[in-house]
Amino acid sequence: MIFGAGAIGGVVGACLHRAGEDVVLIARGAHHDAIAANGLRFETPDVQLTLPIPVARTPAEAGVGPGDAVLLAMKGQDTAGALVVLRDAAPASTPIACLQNGVENERLAQRLFSDVYGAVVMVPSAHLEPGVVLAYGTNRIGAIDIGRYPSGVDERCRELCAALAAGGLDSEPRPEIMRHKHAKLIANLANAVEAICGPEGRDSELIERAREEARAVLGAAGIEFEDAEVADVRGRWERWGVGEIEGRPRAGGSSWQSVARGTRSIESDSLNGEIVLRGRQAGVPTPVNELLQVVARETVRDGHEPGWLTSAELLARLRRDRERS
Repeated sequence: MIFGAGAIGGVVGACLHRAGEDVVLIARGAHHDAIAANGLRFETPDVQLTLPIPVARTPAEAGVGPGDAVLLAMKGQDTAGALVVLRDAAPASTPIACLQNGVENERLAQRLFSDVYGAVVMVPSAHLEPGVVLAYGTNRIGAIDIGRYPSGVDERCRELCAALAAGGLDSEPRPEIMRHKHAKLIANLANAVEAICGPEGRDSELIERAREEARAVLGAAGIEFEDAEVADVRGRWERWGVGEIEGRPRAGGSSWQSVARGTRSIESDSLNGEIVLRGRQAGVPTPVNELLQVVARETVRDGHEPGWLTSAELLARLRRDRERS
């Protein structure tokens, strides 16, 4: 069962369905209605399919049975509420795998469920219209590595990885999964810049400055975060043969997509906000991540589109904030 059938959840659901796995999607609003009426439209540079995957609005409607695992794929800001709904429909022994950015989802899940797994998701994908998910890899769809939370692997972990691999994803059990997820967290600090500034923000010096703050904060907290594979975005995309889908220009990252869809919700509190939180706890200043967290919230609160501020304007605001402090 996949709870949250957007870019990641929808693509993973499509891959597992095509591999012969019994999949149910949980989606909401117009996305649910489109899938229920017409199936899930799954497109890659090579394949365009409409898949008859069952879809429900809630876990209770889907029915979580013995032996079912639930893959969480909603954005981090929606995790706490989703887990409360899930708890009312599933026993505490239900295996939960967090296919999400950030490092707090697993902790939230383990409060309510006994068997929790972390997953490092690196899948170039998009969801911009109801009923449709896009995956840009040709050789492989992407990579999702899984490990028990907070550490270790078990047979279920290996089974999940095998199912994902059969569906076209690179997937390996990772006993130190949270080290890999902290590496992904550092990479994801760029998401807010792209969501605010649009494509121009991808080259902003703010990104490296935000990551430098994160390394300092995590280092002060004694948290391991080195992972060369996570950092090698270009190498992964070359191996997977990431390309274009005809008639569908490649979208930006997950936060950019939230802003572009006008969802009025963004995951920056789970990403940049995680560094701000740990910086405050450790006494390490994090002015860049604080700024990105605040302005990302302004972006969705006020209904702005990506590109409403330039990276130069963000840097100027950072300087003004420092002068006032």
